[in-house]
Amino acid sequence: MLLHFIFLVKEEELEQRKWEFEYVTKMAQFYKTWIEKTFSKKIEVQADEMIVRTRGRFRIVDTPALLEDHESRGTDIFHFYLTYFRPIWTDCTCEGYFADNFGMVQWSKSPQRDNLKYLMEINCPKVSHELAHEFLRQVGFKNYKELVHDIWDKHLFASLPFEHYDANHEQTEKDALFATVDTSSLRS
Repeated sequence: MLLHFIFLVKEEELEQRKWEFEYVTKMAQFYKTWIEKTFSKKIEVQADEMIVRTRGRFRIVDTPALLEDHESRGTDIFHFYLTYFRPIWTDCTCEGYFADNFGMVQWSKSPQRDNLKYLMEINCPKVSHELAHEFLRQVGFKNYKELVHDIWDKHLFASLPFEHYDANHEQTEKDALFATVDTSSLRS
């Protein structure tokens, strides 16, 4: 299975956000390891940019446009879009959306260049939230939505810490580069 991360970036922001795409590329490799360990599923990963030209009113990119893009690229590939906008509809408080082999989250732009900690703490957990939904669904877990939302609520309201991982994809308390939802109740 191929998990393809697609980082949407406006054409006029392309150069100033290159560092974020570099993080996305490293994050994709991390999630390959995380998915293997957490869901016992072997996958391949890929990361690309989707440059959005914002000239003109008729070139609006939204959730239906991404679903159309997903279909045109092949629905047997798991496309995960990192967008600059919220999904039209979601039941996830992390501002994400998922369907069969499709995921998206609103990727929050860092207020400061090269702030990897911001990307790790704000964006990375949202990605893990949506990935957990889809991979639990794929392995046939009955209450996968409720389980992930219960964990997410504990992160938001009960001070459950996110799990942190270093550049070698090992769980750590210091020098973290990636953060995910708590996986203690997810391991298959």
